[in-house]
Amino acid sequence: MSGFLSSSLAKKYAMALSALFLIFFLLIHVTVNLISVCSENAFNIASHFMGTNPLIQFAMQPVLIFGVVFHFVMGFILELKNKSARSVKYVKNNGAANATWMSRNMIYSGLAILAFIVLHFIDFWIPELNTKYVQGDMSGILADGEGFRYYEELHHKFESPLRVAAYVIAFVFLALHLLHGFQSAFQSMGLNNKYTKSFKIWTKAYAIMIPLLFIFIALFHHFNH
Repeated sequence: MSGFLSSSLAKKYAMALSALFLIFFLLIHVTVNLISVCSENAFNIASHFMGTNPLIQFAMQPVLIFGVVFHFVMGFILELKNKSARSVKYVKNNGAANATWMSRNMIYSGLAILAFIVLHFIDFWIPELNTKYVQGDMSGILADGEGFRYYEELHHKFESPLRVAAYVIAFVFLALHLLHGFQSAFQSMGLNNKYTKSFKIWTKAYAIMIPLLFIFIALFHHFNH
């Protein structure tokens, strides 16, 4: 595995695969969170399933954590390698000639997203682990989704305008990151073909709509306190 990842092409391919995995996860995550806008009880049921299903908790969740860590570590390695490979003349004269602002600043949008992930873990994941495995989750859930804590926890987190502002800013950076990263992932895997133009439109729509939906969810809960 280490030999495979030693080549630049292999690193880009691995980076692309981890990016596509995380992009798929974002779609699932925003879908579950959108349920909270429509129905408190339905969100409780969905969250209870996601939080107690053994396959999700003990198989998919570790893979997700590994994917996040791998993507960011590999991204930083590739960025440092790319920077060291550029000459001063190229940076000075051609830095913006053939690349968008997003592609030239992926490292900075990535750092902003990484900071947000730390905040998100502090807000939700660590308290969830504490409730389930330290304190012991003694709450129940009825067939219609009543009697559980998930909706109230989510709703409460977005009461603070400072936290909402941090989330909104983070999702703006996520949009900027995705605008280049989604297309780049497919290009790195050599999937350019006659449908490339249409696919670029679709990836741009995804890169804008997913962060906007996350922002909408945060604002919805903030203004409905």
